[in-house]
Amino acid sequence: MSDTVRPAQETEHREELYATPSESFTERYLGLSFTKFIIAFVTVVALSIYLGILLFGDNSLEVLLHLEEYENYLQHEIDTYLSENAALQKEYFELKELEPEK
Repeated sequence: MSDTVRPAQETEHREELYATPSESFTERYLGLSFTKFIIAFVTVVALSIYLGILLFGDNSLEVLLHLEEYENYLQHEIDTYLSENAALQKEYFELKELEPEK
C-alpha cells in the first residue's frame, strides 16, 4: 500500500517538480544577485566618470597635448628671436665698425 501514491500526493510532487524557483530579475537574466549587480553597476559608473575626468578634465590628456603644442610654439619663437638677435648684433657691430667676437 505504500507503493501506491494518492492523487493529492502526486499533485504536490508535481508542483514541487515543476515549480519555478523564486529568482529576482537580475539573477534570472544577468546571473547576479541584486546587491552584486548594484555594486558592479556603481563600480562601472565610477570608473567611467574617472576616465572622463582623465580625458577631458582640467588636468586631462587634452590639456597636456595643448600645453605641449604651446611649448613647441614658444620654442619656435625663441629660436626666431635668437636668430633675429644675432642678425641685429652683427648689423650693430658692422655699424660700429667693430668685428664681432668669436
